[in-house]
Amino acid sequence: MYSDGDPIEAVSQRLDSFVQDQRAVVGDWGDEAARFVDAGAAALRGGKRLRARFCLTGWQAVAAHRRPATPGADVITAAAALEVFQAAALVHDDLVDNSDTRRGRPASHRALEAAHRSSGWDGDAAEFGRSAAILLGDLLVAWSDDLLETGLSESAHAAAARGVYATMRRDVTIGQFLDVAEEAAFRSAPESEHAARALRVASLKSARYSVQQPLLLGAALAGADAAQNDALEAFGHPVGMAFQLRDDVLGVFGDAAVTGKPSGDDLREGKRTLLVAYARENLAPGARRVFDELVGDPALDDEQVASLQSTIIDTGALTRVEAHIAAYAGDADRALRGAPLDNAAVSTLRDLARAATARVS
Repeated sequence: MYSDGDPIEAVSQRLDSFVQDQRAVVGDWGDEAARFVDAGAAALRGGKRLRARFCLTGWQAVAAHRRPATPGADVITAAAALEVFQAAALVHDDLVDNSDTRRGRPASHRALEAAHRSSGWDGDAAEFGRSAAILLGDLLVAWSDDLLETGLSESAHAAAARGVYATMRRDVTIGQFLDVAEEAAFRSAPESEHAARALRVASLKSARYSVQQPLLLGAALAGADAAQNDALEAFGHPVGMAFQLRDDVLGVFGDAAVTGKPSGDDLREGKRTLLVAYARENLAPGARRVFDELVGDPALDDEQVASLQSTIIDTGALTRVEAHIAAYAGDADRALRGAPLDNAAVSTLRDLARAATARVS
């Protein structure tokens, strides 16, 4: 059961108690081990708890359809495990992308680098930060598994929930690899396939992981039937696609003061998103070569970023992506009509969909 009637607060409390347990585990292992656990705790701070919200609402949509229900320890803990896994993904993502900041604070590898430097330790601080961040992401993945299992230990639907969670982990890992690979492989891929390849990455690395599978995890813990699973799946994937496309737009045009990351960061990182694919389609060969030379240059200055932003707008790429976002949102809304799900949960799902697709950070 959760305290104060707020399941998201209960998720935060579960995370806090879990971290305290981990601190106790390493209590006799020295200052370095304690600092490492503290770095894990720091990675869990902040964020929208989006995956936890979808998990809890997926549970409510099924459980409360039959009778009024209150989330138990199994779904609260599963939602918390999702947030730990997300923290792991962000630690590794920032490392892969060489991002300096996350949520307005130093990315984990930069924070670990700074800790090395302030401690006066030997060796290269940046190298230490990167190595430590790889291990930190691994630790967080292990934490997410540990936390999930504590919640499933007495659940009647543990097997179904484990299956959803395992699929989620595989999909997002492959999706992240394809995202990295696309930056290297796009020149060898036919031009006509670039948009489809960008959408494939969005589906695997975000749509299924951020929305669809958290929904299905919560539904599994509530004992969802096939019709309920089908409705949530049909809702979750387009919302997740719209969520990722909005993220892509913010990665190019977002306000750094709101997003916590520099404006145009995706352009410096060379992300081959749908925005980039659509912009390239409408550029002449010479302009396309210049565009490709700039996208992925980590030294892009503000003027060059502004030039790329203008190109994306002038080619109609931004308008086309916004149309996709609107279409996905419409598909998601239609998927819930007449679905055998709790009415209050359906209303919450629609609110979450709007928040995910119309956000500014």
